[in-house]
Order: sequence, then structure tokens, then C-alpha cells
Amino acid sequence: MNGKIAVITGAGSGIGRAVALALAPRGYRLVLAGRRDETLRETAGLIGATADSPLCVATDVTEYASVQNLFARAVERFGRIDLLFNNAGIGAPGVSIDALEEADWRRVIDTNLTGAFFCLHAAFRAMKAQDPQGGRIINNGSISAHSPRPNSIPYTASKHAITGLTKSASLDGRTFNIACGQIDIGNAASAMGSRMAQGVPQANGTIAPEPVMDVAQVGEAVAYMDSLPLEANVQFMTIMATAMPFVGRG
Repeated sequence: MNGKIAVITGAGSGIGRAVALALAPRGYRLVLAGRRDETLRETAGLIGATADSPLCVATDVTEYASVQNLFARAVERFGRIDLLFNNAGIGAPGVSIDALEEADWRRVIDTNLTGAFFCLHAAFRAMKAQDPQGGRIINNGSISAHSPRPNSIPYTASKHAITGLTKSASLDGRTFNIACGQIDIGNAASAMGSRMAQGVPQANGTIAPEPVMDVAQVGEAVAYMDSLPLEANVQFMTIMATAMPFVGRG
């Protein structure tokens, strides 16, 4: 039971919930963040009551003050932050570039990129100030950080940018014992990924179903990344459904 303090954004469902369920049995004390308090409470209920039950903080990552409140409450409750799983993200309607609405572009970039930066920014401040200094940040990239799907320009652009955040934070964090890595996830059976089995657009213009994997495996992967001492870091990890069309011609 390691007693580490972990902040998880987007913890009310899907990948964020899977990571919470993987970390809790390992002794982590959790701070669950997301837009809706009721879904955070559902995640906390799945974890079960413990002496240090999860702290649930309704948070809008697109709002700087909301993110500052999240990290202030985490430090107030637990005294430090050892891990940020920087996970909150959304998609946009799958339309051609010229049909994309300005509001949809801004909504995705504000959440997936600016929101991730706000959380990284707050985590850096906390991890630099605490004693002992340091911690780990794991950004949720995506297979889209490497290769786009058709009609996905806002999501793909945001996830390519996450790689820039990861590399910069990894470099700038060295002085302060802050390790930063990225996990790129493909076709996890979550609310966002479940549509894969019903059929999604392919590069050749067809619609085809794709294999998916158990989202719990993502939780195990994040737990592994944080199991290393801070002098070691998984800089980038790709975890994906083995047979999904990503490598080679699919």
C-alpha cells in the first residue's frame, strides 16, 4: 500500500474511471475530478469506502480558476500530489474540415489542450513546492497523437499538441524531480471508444468495425508507468487493441 496521492481528471467515466479502479487497490489516495459530481460519486462508490475515501471535486478543466481550486483542495486534503493523470478530453462531430463549426473547434482545443495545460501547470506548482519535491505527470495522448482518423482535425490537432506538452514538461521537470510521460490509447471499450465495434470511417472511405480492448487494461498500464521510481520514466507508451488498424495496412 504505497499511500501516493493521485489526481485523475475525467474520472467520472471511461478511461479515468478505469485508472481510478486500478490505482485504489494499490493503496493510492485519490482525487477524482470531472465536470459532473454525480459521476465522480459513482466512481468513488465503485472503489468502496476506505479510511481515505476519494476526494471528488467537480472541475471544468477549461476554467483556470476551477483547476486551481482542484489542486488547492487536493493539497489541503492530502498534503501533496504524487501523480497527475491528465486525462480529461472530448471529441467533435466527424465532419469535413470545411464543415466544422468554429465553436466545435474551440470546445475541443479548450478542453483537450488548454485544459491539459492548466492541469499540468497546477501540478508543476504543487510538485515543485512540496517536500520531498517532485512527482509524476502522465498525459493521455491517443493513437491520434500519431495518426488521424478521417474527419477528426480538432481532436487530432489537440492530441498531437499533447505530445508537445509532454516533451516540454519532461525536459523542464528534470530540475524539480518531476517525470512526465504520455500514454497513447487505441480502441479501449469506453463510452468514447465503444463505437468502434459498430463501425467507424476508414482511410479508404469505407465504414468498418474495429477490435476493442478492455478499458481495465489501460488502468493497469497507467499503474505500471507510475510504479517506477522517479529516476526512471516511461516517456511514451502505446496500448491498443492488438488487431486494430494502426500498424501497417491494418
